[in-house]
Amino acid sequence: MSQEANASQEVGQIIVEDKAKEAEGSLEELIESLKTVQDDIGQICELVSEEKNFVAAYLESLLKIMRPLKVTISVSPSALSEDVGKVAQASVDSTGNLIILYRDGRMELKDLGEEANRDLLILVIRDTMPKLKQFTTAYRQRIENRIKFLSAVTKELQKISKAFSTALAK
Repeated sequence: MSQEANASQEVGQIIVEDKAKEAEGSLEELIESLKTVQDDIGQICELVSEEKNFVAAYLESLLKIMRPLKVTISVSPSALSEDVGKVAQASVDSTGNLIILYRDGRMELKDLGEEANRDLLILVIRDTMPKLKQFTTAYRQRIENRIKFLSAVTKELQKISKAFSTALAK
């Protein structure tokens, strides 16, 4: 064989060996990448389960607060993402649903407990928690005012009844 043919054959063999090494390297990289995907999927499953538990506990607690207060909490349309649509009004009812009234007159009920509504739930929570605080503060103040009134009236009535009892006992 000529030197050129030998050189060409050696170059060809080197190229084939390089491609085999590349393929082996890329296969290892691919397998390592798939292992990372598998780890991510395992973590996603755990996180989704944990998120589901937190959402259920949040809604249960919220409803325990809202039912005695007998309130619905308004949600600012500007607090909702544009993905929701052109919202005229929105509020969370005492069952944990988001009631949306659109500008075109349509009405929609969204279950905030559904997995598809998780991002919406976060937006609603951010907007409604300060309002919930206002409701509970107002509710507490109404009770305090009633107690203050009843306390004053009861004390005076007790004084009158004691004086009356004393006068009748003589």
